[in-house]
Amino acid sequence: MNTRKLFSTFSLLSGSIFTFLIFISYANVEETDSVDTDHAIVEENNLQQVIKSAYEDKTYYFAGEAMPNTFDCKERLDRELSVNAYWQSNTLLNLKKANRHFPIMERVLAEYGVPDDFKYLAVAESDLRNATSHANAKGFWQFRKLAAKDYGLEVNDEVDERYHVEKSTRAAAKYLKWLYKRYGSWANACAAYNMGPGNFSKVTKSQKEGSFYDLNVNIETGRYVFRLIAIKEIMSNPEGFGFYLDAHEKYPEIDTYQVEVKESVPSWSAFAKQNGISYRTLKVLNPWLIDSKLTVKKNTYYVKLPR
Repeated sequence: MNTRKLFSTFSLLSGSIFTFLIFISYANVEETDSVDTDHAIVEENNLQQVIKSAYEDKTYYFAGEAMPNTFDCKERLDRELSVNAYWQSNTLLNLKKANRHFPIMERVLAEYGVPDDFKYLAVAESDLRNATSHANAKGFWQFRKLAAKDYGLEVNDEVDERYHVEKSTRAAAKYLKWLYKRYGSWANACAAYNMGPGNFSKVTKSQKEGSFYDLNVNIETGRYVFRLIAIKEIMSNPEGFGFYLDAHEKYPEIDTYQVEVKESVPSWSAFAKQNGISYRTLKVLNPWLIDSKLTVKKNTYYVKLPR
């Protein structure tokens, strides 16, 4: 067989093999696509949360005050509803923590005549934890040091009552009532809480407006009141936004009793051991005790211990 015939035969054989391989490949692709499609349908039917618009066309309220039904307010609220509804991990944890902390806040807010909705301000400020901001504001209500002292909280090297849930809530309630009296509405009080009363006064004066909803302010404050409304909507109706928790999944209130401390404590570690608990447990129940010891001069302190 000469070289030309050999090459022709080889080319014919190669072409046949190539055609056969393409046929097999198409068959496999069709079969795979069919399986993947079926798998996708199964997955779709087992989704835990359906992604849809969180916004509803209705009148929204915060602290008994209606949000204006303007296109601007609706779109700003739509953003906050969407962000918080689909920030699943954070919202889920806040729903769990609320079961432990909201009862304390509700009681104190009612005592001071502050609307119950303001418990959601603590969610917006700190996610219901003793956080520290870049501006060194601390605690559930994010007080800075001078403001905390102005509203009766003790802050020093050994004690920081910004971390005391009940006492810091009392301070926040007093501050919010003062802001409401000064600015005439709870929405304005919220905005002033966020940006500071001095800055809020300057903005209202320069823009000649009396309502937060008519002000053009910085991005953070501009979103703040709408964020509070969104958090309230989601946390007061979690199932409506795809969050389902059984009672046992929520963090329980901790059963404690108080021990009166009138004398200095040289070692909280030793104190904990004397009371049959760990140092960690003592600190978790009393996060306002920020040092390893306590110097008592005039004050009487009340330390929580587990039953």
